[in-house]
Amino acid sequence: MGYDDFSNIKEKDFLASGKSDIDRGAVRNYIVDKTNEIRYAVGEGYAINALSGGVDSSVVTMLGHRALGDRLRTYFIDDGLMRENEANYVSSLFYQIGVPIEVVDSKERFFSALRGIEDPEDKRNAFTDCFYKTFGDIVRNNAGPERKLFLLQGTNYTDVEETLAKVKRQHNVLAQLGIDPLKTYGYDVIEPIIDLRKPAVRAVAREIGLPKEVSERIPFPGPGLAARIIGEVTPGRVETVRKATKVVEQELYDLGAFQYLAILHKDNVTGMRDGKRDFGQQIEVRCWDSKDAVTGAPTKVPFEKLTTIADRITREVPGVVSVTYNITKKPPSTIEAV
Repeated sequence: MGYDDFSNIKEKDFLASGKSDIDRGAVRNYIVDKTNEIRYAVGEGYAINALSGGVDSSVVTMLGHRALGDRLRTYFIDDGLMRENEANYVSSLFYQIGVPIEVVDSKERFFSALRGIEDPEDKRNAFTDCFYKTFGDIVRNNAGPERKLFLLQGTNYTDVEETLAKVKRQHNVLAQLGIDPLKTYGYDVIEPIIDLRKPAVRAVAREIGLPKEVSERIPFPGPGLAARIIGEVTPGRVETVRKATKVVEQELYDLGAFQYLAILHKDNVTGMRDGKRDFGQQIEVRCWDSKDAVTGAPTKVPFEKLTTIADRITREVPGVVSVTYNITKKPPSTIEAV
């Protein structure tokens, strides 16, 4: 699907006036239609599936599982850039649902691909190339002379829209940029929910039977914590922002915000510990009110909650001496930092 094809896609929206007003009949029909589309596209072949644990890829996993059964193999790429214990969490959750997951340890590969890169767009491009090459290896290991494979992925409407508008390169956008995945990486890509924004994806997730911890899970970037590090991505810097992310998500979980996150800045700042100078790292906290990630406003987090977050991060995350809160709307800011 190229640019012209995407420009002809009409965004599907099951939400007439908000989360409580959903045309469930339309959602059920959508699930049936997309299941049939996947089955038709794959034909007698096989498919592999990219699952990250977010609502987009989880919906695609369930659609693919319904359409193909044992002819779908689902993979979780452990790139070293995810939340704490994410691989075990996602594997366990989908095991309970009845969908087997294969975890691929690719940490060294991704950190090598990102080494020395600081420019935000260069980082996203490096991650994207590494992501699809990783699946290219999986395809070669599974394909035979008469066994064509497809990759299912959770590209949504906003991903393509932001990429084509050059707001930021989303990692799951290829053909719409003129990149032929078959020629470049050796397989075709199927994007079942490309006509949905996040609220509609959540409606499908609820209707298809995904648990609330998946259907209502806050967005997490495709490049993982690499999108929340300003400057070079290293294992140590990832661990810093991972620990800060855990604190932020624990403290803001019940606030009802669209998304909340921690960002690690590049420059260090002067702090104090035990009465002495401590030249350390700084974390920026962001929390957003938004319906679809197209626009957003900073959540009015109670000041007492912000001070609790700052106290915990500077106490629990080694090397951090400063915590700030972003109060800029989107636009001109963006939800993620990189």
